Amino acid sequence: MIDKKLLSILVCPVSKAPLEHDPEKDELICKASGLAYPVRDGIPVMLESEARQLTADEKLG
Repeated sequence: MIDKKLLSILVCPVSKAPLEHDPEKDELICKASGLAYPVRDGIPVMLESEARQLTADEKLG
């Protein structure tokens, strides 16, 4: 689980937009850039090279 205070200060390194935590996939989602950043062992990996592209359904949802 990501600490809410940490989540409130983290932004997407690409778009600088706020992030949402997806606990099911353990990812930080940025709808502005369409990227999902993994969380490994409770640590967000905020590297564009490690992020995956969101699907069209994920961008809308």
